[in-house]
Amino acid sequence: MQVEPLAIPDVLLVTPARFGDARGFFSETYNLRRFAAAGIDQPFVQDNHSLSARAGVVRGLHCQIAPSVQGKLVRVVKGAIWDVAVDIRHGSPTYGRHVAAELSAANWAQIWVPGGFLHGFCTLTPDTEVIYKVTADYDPAAERGVIWNDPDLALPWPVTAGAAVLSGKDAVLPRLAACDVWFRA
Repeated sequence: MQVEPLAIPDVLLVTPARFGDARGFFSETYNLRRFAAAGIDQPFVQDNHSLSARAGVVRGLHCQIAPSVQGKLVRVVKGAIWDVAVDIRHGSPTYGRHVAAELSAANWAQIWVPGGFLHGFCTLTPDTEVIYKVTADYDPAAERGVIWNDPDLALPWPVTAGAAVLSGKDAVLPRLAACDVWFRA
């Protein structure tokens, strides 16, 4: 397993080894001991799986606040996404900054997004399937979000506003500047 800290070192790019032969491949995508050694030592309590039928589907930017703060380990099993994490920990030297990575079934990379970050992604191919492990149960009362194209964040999304496919809920999220302080560094 290869672990690479991104420009915000709390967010990690994790690439598990794949062992292939004439039958296909085998990969250990999660191992408690190895992930703990890499600094990802929170228990996962739920697995989520999404299918996005079209390229340009944007999901996010989402987080959950206390008492149900979620860390997420995200991977793609079919297709490809541009995945982004935005630091919203007030007092952090990287507050308001983002890191992003392309995750795909081909590159087999995963991204670890700890609590205190907004998370979102845009599908780059049709019929993209994303699986992510989370460290807290889904809690509707703790769910928060920021509009995906907040001009203050200036995220370099690979889709224009006119071409993005959003849920009704994601289309009306507030800008970060209008939100309460959800996390502190």
